[in-house]
Amino acid sequence: MVAMSSNKSTAAKRSLQALGAVGAVGAGVLAYSMVEAKSYRLRDVQVPVLEPGAEPLRVLHLSDLHMTPRQAGKAEWIQQLAQLQPDLVVATGDFMAHPDAVYPITAALGPLLDVPGLFVFGSNDYYAPKIGNPFTYFAGPTNFDRGEPNLPWQELRSALSSGGWIDLSNRRDHVKVNGRLIDVRGVDDPHINRDQYEPIAGPFDPTADLALGVAHAPYLRVLDAMADDGAQLIMAGHTHGGQVCIPGYGALVTNCDLDTARVKGLNHHKDAWLHVSAGLGTNPITPVRLACPPEATLLTLVGRE
Repeated sequence: MVAMSSNKSTAAKRSLQALGAVGAVGAGVLAYSMVEAKSYRLRDVQVPVLEPGAEPLRVLHLSDLHMTPRQAGKAEWIQQLAQLQPDLVVATGDFMAHPDAVYPITAALGPLLDVPGLFVFGSNDYYAPKIGNPFTYFAGPTNFDRGEPNLPWQELRSALSSGGWIDLSNRRDHVKVNGRLIDVRGVDDPHINRDQYEPIAGPFDPTADLALGVAHAPYLRVLDAMADDGAQLIMAGHTHGGQVCIPGYGALVTNCDLDTARVKGLNHHKDAWLHVSAGLGTNPITPVRLACPPEATLLTLVGRE
């Protein structure tokens, strides 16, 4: 009986040690993922989408800033992007994550607001983050009706537009950049069913140097419609690149109906190029990233071969 009790005691100690080791690893991963969420990166991508021999066009893609007051490190990093001297800035939504974020956003963008720019909004420009179960993402897109918006999206729109940026929420327009004519169209956030593509549908301008589609969330209904109308490049965000990924495997979710293989970066959708940004921020309630650092992207559009 004494030997049996001793064996049970040893087994219990080993179990506790194993649990402690698992807990320590989990705590380490959590700590690292909180650090990674602030390790901002700039990616460079070439897109062969212009006419052969055309001069390159530099497009800075920003997405999912999720700004709150007192995010000095993120704001300083964004301010430095003006040194890239892009020809065009495209911002694909989820600028805000706090009612007092409008000034921090415009301060962070700084000189970039003097560069030609296009933008659409995401759900977190309308609705403040709410505490929820993160495992619901595995059941599909977290798409639900939250009622009336409670963030100052109209103030943000005015602040961005006052610098000359064009709001593409369910709109189409033309913009001239470095002498090149770009036919642009965009939709309000499909993730919360604010997209209305039909009023702006139809073939892109064949005389334009570039046909560009913009959305926050890359839902297939929007990507299909833009590509079918002749978009050459479509830009979106929303996915956070999966946010928490498995090293060597990749993203588990996209929080929309896009496949995980295209959760971030440059890919194709039908005959169009598709660029999905992993974004620069996180929901402040879940401020972690794992194997998916925050990013902005400089797309250099070049001539097709």
